[in-house]
Amino acid sequence: MNHVTRTQQFDRRYIKRLFTLADKLKNERDESLKGKIMAALFFEPSTRTRLSFSSAMLRLGGSVITMESGQASSQSKGETLEDSTRVISNYADVIVMRHHETGAADRAAAVSNVPIINAGDGNMGQHPTQALLDLYTIQRELKREDGIHVAIIGNLRYYRSARSLAYIIGKYKDMKITFVSSPELQMADDVKKYLTRHKVAWDETEDMTEVVKKADVVYQTRIAKEWIKDDALYEKQRGRYIITRKVANSMKKGAIIIHPLPRIGEITDDVDTSPHAVYFRQVRYGLLVRMALLKTILSGQK
Repeated sequence: MNHVTRTQQFDRRYIKRLFTLADKLKNERDESLKGKIMAALFFEPSTRTRLSFSSAMLRLGGSVITMESGQASSQSKGETLEDSTRVISNYADVIVMRHHETGAADRAAAVSNVPIINAGDGNMGQHPTQALLDLYTIQRELKREDGIHVAIIGNLRYYRSARSLAYIIGKYKDMKITFVSSPELQMADDVKKYLTRHKVAWDETEDMTEVVKKADVVYQTRIAKEWIKDDALYEKQRGRYIITRKVANSMKKGAIIIHPLPRIGEITDDVDTSPHAVYFRQVRYGLLVRMALLKTILSGQK
């Protein structure tokens, strides 16, 4: 069974096969998943991830059943996540789950009869398919796999997408990550230790000015009010790191700006027309990667 719960489970060979399949799906219609059902269980709000997975499944000929709010589920009545999973895995061939608790995807995978795909679990958990689409965006835009300098900016402590991207970068050679954040929102030590073990050079700073001039990839994040419960801390951090057109213009030729979206002011609108801005193309890349992942898991595509 091909559960997808964390980024560390992938190796380069698997990622390369997945990305090659995503390339093939770019201009193809595919009915290979006709008769298959995907259950989209989103206990947290989502637009891009939920609709991206749904679109991916429909484009492969499959069907989708959905639960869009924890208040609409029997968990609001006290049912455990494990019991919900046991029940719903009888209705579908794959479950795509987003949950507010870190580790929820692993808990679901332990009892499910069908593959579980983690669509984000907790503010310090993971979002493995976001990491895959971020990496696919980077490799397709830069046209290389190794020797890339990535600057990850903003909310690093409470941002599962940033954690997942850092983990997947550990699979590649001659990589460097610069973490740009305030002391309160620095990347957690478990990620830093992982990078050190995998020989990924990393450093951290509070000043993004010089970093963006040197990086190949600028990965901007949202401060995420829903994950920072201290209002004073949120107000202190909000607006600290803003990518303006002036900042974008300081980047080196060929460098890119990506963002998992939504953006809430941390990239100004005038950056959208910059040659460095690829975050809306990133959305399309994400659809292709999720199509490839669903096809791989449900049809045995290699």
